Amino acid sequence: MSIAPPAPVHGATPVARRALAPDLARGLMLLLIALAHAHMYLSGHPAGFRGYALDGGVLDRLVAGVQILLVDGRALPMFAALFGYGLVQLANRQLATGRSWPQVRAVLRRRSLWLLVFGFCHALLLFFGDILGAYGLIGLVLVGFVRREDRVVLRAAVVGLVLHVVVLAGFGLLTISAPKGDTPAAMADPVEALVMRLIGWSGMTPTYFAASVVPAFLFGIWAARRRVLEEPAAYRPLLVRVATLGTGVAVAGGLPLMLVDTRLWEPSDLVAVSLYALHSVTGIAGGLAYAAIIGLLAGRLTSGPVVRALAACGQWSLTCYLLQSVIFVAVFAPYAGGLGTRVGDAAASGIAVVTWLVTVVLAALLAPRRGPAEAALRRLTYG
Repeated sequence: MSIAPPAPVHGATPVARRALAPDLARGLMLLLIALAHAHMYLSGHPAGFRGYALDGGVLDRLVAGVQILLVDGRALPMFAALFGYGLVQLANRQLATGRSWPQVRAVLRRRSLWLLVFGFCHALLLFFGDILGAYGLIGLVLVGFVRREDRVVLRAAVVGLVLHVVVLAGFGLLTISAPKGDTPAAMADPVEALVMRLIGWSGMTPTYFAASVVPAFLFGIWAARRRVLEEPAAYRPLLVRVATLGTGVAVAGGLPLMLVDTRLWEPSDLVAVSLYALHSVTGIAGGLAYAAIIGLLAGRLTSGPVVRALAACGQWSLTCYLLQSVIFVAVFAPYAGGLGTRVGDAAASGIAVVTWLVTVVLAALLAPRRGPAEAALRRLTYG
């Protein structure tokens, strides 16, 4: 009796066959991530809820206000929604090869476990605000929602929104009551910075999981089941509604905290904490709106050099995300470039834009090869 050969291991979609919208969204989202992270490397100034200097100049406060309104707390939910979307895509590819759900679930959990390891290494070596660990954790704990009914997914998302408000309100109270000090990114002793990065990461990862990524992750699962980003023309009315309403909610919810953190309004501590929670929860609507806007754009764009470069950056999203931290440490850390104590929020954001452009160009030049981090994660996941 002959023995059938083992089923081939099917991993990521070949680069040439990937849908444009999800990669374009990831590529543009990395600009928001860079802007949201760069100012965290600065030190020597009193900071507000979102970490921007309270004593900055006019340009610094203008940049901080724009980013609080449009970037902070908006990029992370967008990333989380795309992560949930991608998890469903990966599961569907595996199921299409004839694998059983337990086999597919094991692949998803193995990938999530390695993402958690990547996040640990990222925090150990580079950045305390790592988000990979939170995505790895959510993949390990909530992978079953990939197969749950829509009503269960949406109910869990609503519960996640309530938990989001509760956790963020507590975090806001801690921000007010705790003594202010330099972040690990601004510490001059590299060993002390390493220890504090790990301590911060160990607390922030479950906080991100509980408060920031679950609702958007679940909405991403819901959208992926309908192939919303792969077929944007078929869902144009939905995407227009999400883009319009989500942007309006995010701007309205972010405006009060923007006034507080730019010192244009000084309410009581209780009101300020409430505004911080409002800013965060409406950021989920903003993140979903940004994904919808990019989906609408992808349905109209033709493949030009700029679009291809941005999509290549999205295909290299893990590599480019990690490379941002490498550049920021080299430029800002006291034991490296040392600019963290000598520039303000506006300059930091300018450096963030340049850093993102460098990663876009690098990914475009090396496409269609996979990024080194993506290739490593694929090998570790599939063998």
